[in-house]
Order: sequence, then C-alpha cells, then structure tokens
Amino acid sequence: MSEESPRNYLTAVESRLAADGCNPQWQDWSGVRVLVGRRSDFRLRWMATNLHVFTIAAAVPEITAATIDTFTTQTLSFAKKNKGGLPVGMQTGVAVFPVLVSERVDPAAMAWAEEKQRNQFACFARPVVVDTARHYVGLFRGKPALGWIYSSHLIEKGDRYFNHPA
Repeated sequence: MSEESPRNYLTAVESRLAADGCNPQWQDWSGVRVLVGRRSDFRLRWMATNLHVFTIAAAVPEITAATIDTFTTQTLSFAKKNKGGLPVGMQTGVAVFPVLVSERVDPAAMAWAEEKQRNQFACFARPVVVDTARHYVGLFRGKPALGWIYSSHLIEKGDRYFNHPA
C-alpha cells in the first residue's frame, strides 16, 4: 500500500461521518491534523438520556499501545470539554471513538483497542486502531457492564464509520 492509504481511509471516514450528520471538521492538535465529527442522540430507552458521540481520528507514523492509550485520554478530555449542554451524568453521556490510522501497527495496540471499552463517569471510549497495510480495523464490539445500554448504538456507529480500510 502507498503512503496515501491512511489519508484515503480518513477521507472515507470523513464522508461516512458527513452522511451520518456528524459535521466533520479538520483541526490542528499541536501540529497533528485531526478529523473531529460529532452528533447527539437521544433515546427514551436510554432512560431519557442524550448521548454525545464524538469521532476523533488521525493518521500517525506508527501505533503502539501507549500511543492509542494517550490519544484515548486526550479525546475523552476534549469531548467532555466540548459537548455542551447539561453536565456529564445529568441525563447526558459522552461516547468517543478515538481513531488512529497507520501502516505500522504494533499487535499489542490492536489487542488493546479490541480488549474493552474504556470508561470514566458517564463517558465511554471505544478506541479504534486501523492497520491500512493489513486492511484491518480493531475496536471493541462487545457489551460492557458499564454503559451497556448504549452498546448496540455504539456497535452500529462503529460498523458504519470504520468498517473497511481504504
């Protein structure tokens, strides 16, 4: 695959986010070009809560477990600060898909992303590691004990946004 593969993949994700009403925009995060998309979803079956879903994606030279862990922490912090509305936990939740894309992926990073959903109070992250060289997308697709009520929604969004590398 060419060096353009991560960029092509992010372009495809940008299109999928736009089609799903996430208003994707490119931002500069300390010199790194980052794609940010977000939407808010409300369901009575979620005990009448509003879930702010953020997708934050970037291409990087290499993905390690430490890289995706740090990026996940950064994206959760960003989403909490930028969600708007009621405070987190007050009929409001935040879900984040922190996405890193590369042609060089440490298998430990892929395993870390697929292992579990990362939880904070009323905030959930489902890290996504995309290996464009192997045409593989790793993310947690299960139902955790905390935040299980949103699982089907997050699985559906994950499949819609990240299903196939370029």
